[in-house]
Amino acid sequence: MKRRDFIQKTAASSTLLGLGLSLSSFETSKSRHLTVLHTNDVHSYIDPFPATHPKNPNMGGVARRAALIESIRQENPNVLLLDAGDIFQGTPYFNYYGGELELKLMSMMKYDLGTLGNHDFDNGIDGFYSQMHNANFDFISANYDFENTVLNGKVKPFKIIHKNGIKIGVFGLGIELAGLVDKKNYKETVYMNPLEIAQDMSRILKHEKKCDLVICLSHIGYQYKNDPDKICDIKLAGLTKDIDLIIGGHTHTFLEKPTVLKNADGKDVLVNQVGCYGINLGRIDFYFDSDISIISKGKSIII
Repeated sequence: MKRRDFIQKTAASSTLLGLGLSLSSFETSKSRHLTVLHTNDVHSYIDPFPATHPKNPNMGGVARRAALIESIRQENPNVLLLDAGDIFQGTPYFNYYGGELELKLMSMMKYDLGTLGNHDFDNGIDGFYSQMHNANFDFISANYDFENTVLNGKVKPFKIIHKNGIKIGVFGLGIELAGLVDKKNYKETVYMNPLEIAQDMSRILKHEKKCDLVICLSHIGYQYKNDPDKICDIKLAGLTKDIDLIIGGHTHTFLEKPTVLKNADGKDVLVNQVGCYGINLGRIDFYFDSDISIISKGKSIII
């Protein structure tokens, strides 16, 4: 099926949010349209899966993702492209090039931001630092304190991006590295509680920085049914007040459309994750009216 046909036919399954507003009437009003595209846990999968693969035949691949992203940018130039971590480790491309190829390809696709997953430390924090010059985009992480490492000042807690008059604040969160990553690989990186950091970051971005949209780029995992006390995206959404969208990673959770939850103030929060290996591309469209009321729709597009 051609990509454009697929997008049109899957639009009917999109999630619609809002205060009783019709999406069609909203789109034709003087609203500002922002498209958020996202990936997670690509794990150095550059090529598509072979046609004979038992689970993912002829799926994924960077060239196809790039073509899909470009077609969406032709549709709406106001695109924010994000990655929720674990860019590295999984194919010989990483073992041979050490992350150079992944970051160069993401730069060609014009990613805006990424956060760090645990596997992005697999060549050590110095290995990650040595490849950062290949990225024409920034990395953010608010709950990793890099003060005594080579990443001090190189990875910021958050970034504010302006698109079509919309002020977007994005902050990053990472999983606890102890037990997942050898200490010698992350060195003096200090892990901080993601819930406390998220509460602070979202308050700063929404109320002090006056962002219209607050996005958490998370690599803490969607949900842990066998460990209900562990902080995850689902718990994060319900325990914070000022996050509009959580884009997740780490647990390789395939969601066909965003999960809609209520935050601590009873307002809607979207949580999305698109599995792994570049098989899917997440897409969420936001429409802002003159009063900054927001309506959104989201889906996962198979590549």
